[in-house]
Amino acid sequence: MLTFIGLGLYDERSITVEGRDALADADRAYAEFYTSHLVGATVEDLEAYHDIDIDVRDRAGVEQHPEDILDAAEDEHVVFLTAGDTMISTTHVDLRLRAVERGIETRLIHGVTAQSAASGLTGLQNYRFGKAVTLPFPYAHGADGVPKSVTESIEANRERGLHTLVYLDIKVGDTPTSSRNAERFGDKSDDDEYMTGDYAAEMLAEGWEDVLGVVVARAGGENPVVAADRLSALADREFGDPLHMLVIPGDVHHVEADALRTLGGAPDDVLAENEV
Repeated sequence: MLTFIGLGLYDERSITVEGRDALADADRAYAEFYTSHLVGATVEDLEAYHDIDIDVRDRAGVEQHPEDILDAAEDEHVVFLTAGDTMISTTHVDLRLRAVERGIETRLIHGVTAQSAASGLTGLQNYRFGKAVTLPFPYAHGADGVPKSVTESIEANRERGLHTLVYLDIKVGDTPTSSRNAERFGDKSDDDEYMTGDYAAEMLAEGWEDVLGVVVARAGGENPVVAADRLSALADREFGDPLHMLVIPGDVHHVEADALRTLGGAPDDVLAENEV
């Protein structure tokens, strides 16, 4: 049997009770943290808390060479762990489909998602979000600035009055490091890089300087941060440790406006341009 478990958003305690019980019952545990990452816990923290050894796989170990995972799942109870919710990435869907093709029983145990957390923390209603986008580091897509696909998706959402959740790039492993992010997270792993909310706001402010943005930092942690302001203003602030997300609101209902004002400190003059 192969059980996919979402670990939630922050640390070793963010898992659901159902997920914790399934992990305790497992014979083997595998994980990947290249699609998302628990910044509040190391793998060692997870192993100690749940009393199980975890085999962490890189992208190739999951997408190109998953045979040993599937072989084990034919005879044992194997769990596959991911940060956030499971099945958010096509990587996980592909592994599940390979298991099904081999006649292996699969099960999903969901965790809290970044999208639901962004909605809950900001007060922006989840049914008013449009297509989400990922903002990559410039070196990751081989060009300067913001990819056209990102700006087009944000504009399409704005034209429809919808909010856009912008996932910020994560690079796990040996990758180039921007100097600005190195200054922010010099005490983190030298091989990991997390795009910050101010860095993302600065990139987007080149096209939308006065547009309302909302930075969400450390969703799922004990002290999450929500900050709403013009993108140009957010670009000049610091939001602490990762992970960060950015929301570009569309039309804002009066209750949503009250939430952004109360929970995120949004200035009234900026809200007035979005409130309907």
